[in-house]
Amino acid sequence: MASQKKDMRRDDLIIPYSQVETKSDPDFSGTMASTLPMAAIFTRNKMVGWTAVIFALQTWLAETPETKSAASTPGIFTVGMSFMSLIVSYLPLFLPPPPVRAGAGSGTEAPAAAPPAQ
Repeated sequence: MASQKKDMRRDDLIIPYSQVETKSDPDFSGTMASTLPMAAIFTRNKMVGWTAVIFALQTWLAETPETKSAASTPGIFTVGMSFMSLIVSYLPLFLPPPPVRAGAGSGTEAPAAAPPAQ
C-alpha cells in the first residue's frame, strides 16, 4: 500500500500549452544605430561618428509604441551614445596628445647598439 501513492494533480488546474508567436522582423536600423557609435569610438573616425548620429536620430524619430516596447534600449540612449562617439572622435582636436620629445622616439624602434666588448 505504501508503494501506491495518490496522484495529487487536479485536472481542473491544468493549463494547456500555447506557443507564443514570435516576430522575426529584424531591426537593421536599430542595429546600425547601436553598433556604429562603437565603431566610431574604436577607430576615432569622424565620418563614422556623423553617420552614427544620423542613424540614431532616424531610428529615434521613427520609433512607434510597438518598437519602444520591443526594443532593449530606448532611442534616446542610442542618440546619446552616438553623440558620445562624435565627442570621442573630435577629442584630439581639443585636447591634443602631449608632444614627443626630440630624440625620445616612439618606443617601437630597435634598441641602441651595444658598445663593443673590451
